[in-house]
Amino acid sequence: MDDYQVHHKIAELVKMEQDLRESTADQAKLPERAAQLKQLEIQLDQCWDLLRQRQAKIRAGESPDDAQVRPASEVEGYKQ
Repeated sequence: MDDYQVHHKIAELVKMEQDLRESTADQAKLPERAAQLKQLEIQLDQCWDLLRQRQAKIRAGESPDDAQVRPASEVEGYKQ
């Protein structure tokens, strides 16, 4: 994915997240909605990580196309 595609994917995921948060799902669907939100958050984290990797490779004089989507377990383990 190039930067444009990553930004486009992020925009799609953000829209899906907003729609899910705004939905007025009944109480029975709350656990399902929470699981969907968690998956979206993970995908967003992976996209942002990929974008940061691409930018770092450019700054280092490397090809940004060598950046790879990292597993959720790695991306979600970052310390803030």
